[in-house]
Amino acid sequence: MSKSLVNIKSAWAMQEDAFKSNLPLMDDKIKKIHTFDRRSMGTVFPFTTSEVGHPSGIPLGINKQTGVPILFDNFHNSLTNYNMVIFAKSGAGKSVTMKTLISRSAVLMGIQSLALDAEGEYSIVAESLGGINVVLSPTSKTVINIFDIETEIIKDEITGRDRLVLNVENKVEDVTQALLTMARGSTRSQEVNELTKQIIAESVAEEYASHGITSDPNSLYEASKNTMNANMLGKEKKKMPTIGSWYKRIQNKAAENTNQDYNFHYSYLLKVMKQYIREYDGQMAYFDGQSTFDLLDGTLFINLDISQLEERFARPLAQQILLAWIWEKYVKKNSEDRSKASKKRVLVDEAWMLLPYPEAVDFLNTMARRARKRNVSLAIISQRFQDFYEKPEAQAVLTSSDTKLFLAQDKSEIQYLKEVFKLSGGEANFLITCFKGEGLLKVGPDSAIIQIQPTAKEFEFVETNLNKLAQMKSKKMR
Repeated sequence: MSKSLVNIKSAWAMQEDAFKSNLPLMDDKIKKIHTFDRRSMGTVFPFTTSEVGHPSGIPLGINKQTGVPILFDNFHNSLTNYNMVIFAKSGAGKSVTMKTLISRSAVLMGIQSLALDAEGEYSIVAESLGGINVVLSPTSKTVINIFDIETEIIKDEITGRDRLVLNVENKVEDVTQALLTMARGSTRSQEVNELTKQIIAESVAEEYASHGITSDPNSLYEASKNTMNANMLGKEKKKMPTIGSWYKRIQNKAAENTNQDYNFHYSYLLKVMKQYIREYDGQMAYFDGQSTFDLLDGTLFINLDISQLEERFARPLAQQILLAWIWEKYVKKNSEDRSKASKKRVLVDEAWMLLPYPEAVDFLNTMARRARKRNVSLAIISQRFQDFYEKPEAQAVLTSSDTKLFLAQDKSEIQYLKEVFKLSGGEANFLITCFKGEGLLKVGPDSAIIQIQPTAKEFEFVETNLNKLAQMKSKKMR
């Protein structure tokens, strides 16, 4: 009350004076101030509840204060955006919560989800929902081509109708950012600067131009020689540029270069980018070549497993490249007209891995801001909130997320959460002491203490504790 500049005064046995003081006469007849303690509060608000949720949606958990189920609709029109963040310490139930949300929303609401799986925990969900599980590793035959480009559906401002466009300029920028991260490497070399970026960007643009790809959507196709691959108009999609073809272009441009200022940058790129080129047996050549699979529209769950990649650099690099690829192949296919668009969710597990790389953070922020327009929810999961706190440029992801779920927190993290999300002392203390599966759910301005409890059947594919998984397996064998 005092925060709202309202002073509370006791009026015991002075009801008449109190009544007169409350008349709009600006005449305070009591002139007494009393500390508003808990007993006083109890007489004023005898029944208090903290409700959060929507009239429709999936049962996400139980409100611990009221015992009422919390229904959650990730795409409810009361939300300013559909994004969500989940922060919790290791073992607090982040993965179990997300798997429960994915499976229930798929079955009950038909929401399609795609997970960027950093720890290899979501493959069993893909199997259970009849989805797709794709493993990216140095030994797998899976190839993701960062040059892949797709048309997108936008709403014409004049006619109000959907129309196809091909935004080559944006794609050149996305590919340039990815190649910059590759060039900087795990050491985040300071040798890479604006001249390096200019060389990369010019070469990427030339690659698309050499394939005849322009802003015209028809430029993506050519007359088909194989009727099996042709569309209804007898055309098939062109083969895309690759990192390998881009690298050859850099080699040719370096040989023809006469500008002394560019010599070092060409030399640097030719040395560090070799590890990504299949022709030179690069150890990270899984991004060089034509993509070996496509993201099928209508699939309830797609899991991109990158857990077998080296953790320090290869995994965050894969996260950045796959995010751009997911945007191109999965998000942009949705119409800007929400009545026609599918409801889709993109999950980024262990997002803190991206934070040391500025181009990756920039793309994550852009995706968070643009997702709602495509009827897409970006879900960020991380156990290290301090990394987000210390990276101001990453906080746009937080401000662009209307739904926030905090499970059990480490004491070292709670002070940052308390400061950024304006948690009360009681809420902060609860997050330090709560049990697994319990947490604080904030949806817009509302918040509630939630307990998430999967059913026995759901536990068969959401459980991540190896000991419990072994126990469940032994019971089945009996």
